Amino acid sequence: MLGEYRIQGRRASEIAACVERGVAEGALEPGQLLPPMRELALTLGVNPNTVAAAYRTLRERGVIETDGRRGSRVRPRPATTARGSIRVEAPAGGRDVSKGNPDPGLLPSLGAALSEAARRAADRPGMYGEAPVDEEFARLARAALDADGVPDGPIAVTSGSLDAIERVLAVHLRAGDAVAVEDPGWGSLLDLVPALGLRPVPIAVDDEGPLPAAVAGALRDGVRAVIITDRAQNPTGAAVGADRAAALRHVLAAHPDVLLVEDDHGHGIVDLPLSPLAGATRHWAFVRSVAKAYGPDLRIASLTGDAETVDRVLGRQRLGPGWVSRILQHTVAHLWATGAVDPVAVAGAYAERRDGLVRALERRGVEAHGRSGMNVWVPVSDETGAVTRLLGAGWAVAPGARFRMTAGPAVRVTVSGLTPRDIEPLADALAIASGPAPARSYG
Repeated sequence: MLGEYRIQGRRASEIAACVERGVAEGALEPGQLLPPMRELALTLGVNPNTVAAAYRTLRERGVIETDGRRGSRVRPRPATTARGSIRVEAPAGGRDVSKGNPDPGLLPSLGAALSEAARRAADRPGMYGEAPVDEEFARLARAALDADGVPDGPIAVTSGSLDAIERVLAVHLRAGDAVAVEDPGWGSLLDLVPALGLRPVPIAVDDEGPLPAAVAGALRDGVRAVIITDRAQNPTGAAVGADRAAALRHVLAAHPDVLLVEDDHGHGIVDLPLSPLAGATRHWAFVRSVAKAYGPDLRIASLTGDAETVDRVLGRQRLGPGWVSRILQHTVAHLWATGAVDPVAVAGAYAERRDGLVRALERRGVEAHGRSGMNVWVPVSDETGAVTRLLGAGWAVAPGARFRMTAGPAVRVTVSGLTPRDIEPLADALAIASGPAPARSYG
């Protein structure tokens, strides 16, 4: 089972350290099955509870995963290897369309908002013991959610959407719980779930978001949480429409105890209407980051949900960072109040580039997906070969391996930095690199 590698130790910490050392050195390979707990306990001459504690530590650290009777095995890609490290560098004189950043030219100037926040801080400096959420921020965030049909709920503020999702999962789930995640999906989230000791379960996606049948299958298999992107899904650009939302709500309603987490990834850069799922289950959370519309370095996201979930998040937050800087909250509130971003204009600018590339690829017989947002997902027959050929043509794209579990090979192209003159040359390079067009499916 383990080849020549011998797990050693008398204490749980020693056994866990030995396994982790074997993974780090490559002696225990991804996917390798570990001995059953009782068998290893007998070999080491220790109590089975000691081995159980060691395995629990390894799960919590994201080194191994446990799948019921199938046993425990080394994670297919240990948490120490972030998907973000799977990248390519643009060649000299080439173009980098891999990073997923917004167009700086579409981001608002922060000067006036920061000045106003600084003036407020000078008049009344923020102190310990104050409310963690600025009243004006909460009012504006809640008003926008109300306008989009998101159920009523208190507001929390986190350091970006990934921070919000991590906090929600942490207050509801335990190590070993299964979580349904989109596949392909956000690479950072696909890293986060196993790093929390949770087991990611892939659910297939099309242009309308997660397939209801795939979500239903994951729920039947016992997932404890489902994470869904409403708009501008990364990397495919999928957006959940009204019909798909109704179908997903129907599926979720049959499992009221499952935690639902929604990420409105396209807020502020998408003009498609929101079709929220929130409220279909007893516990739910809805997250909106300002990163794409106002700038990634603001590190602010609003979070709402059922009262119990938000209360748990705020309670745990108080024990750590306490709150997200109220100066930043004031800054974002000022940007919202003054209409610093025109979502329709921003959405139109990204759509012109994204749709232009998708149409150009369609003319060349190449399948591509990009219903909303700033990315285009292009299935390819050979991912490594496609990335290499594109580099040779002067284009650095994001390898699909950063965003997928069981979905087929593809590359992601970020259109933020494209000009109209870039579309045809890039489409030519993608058509050559992609090989024969696969079946019209992400899976």
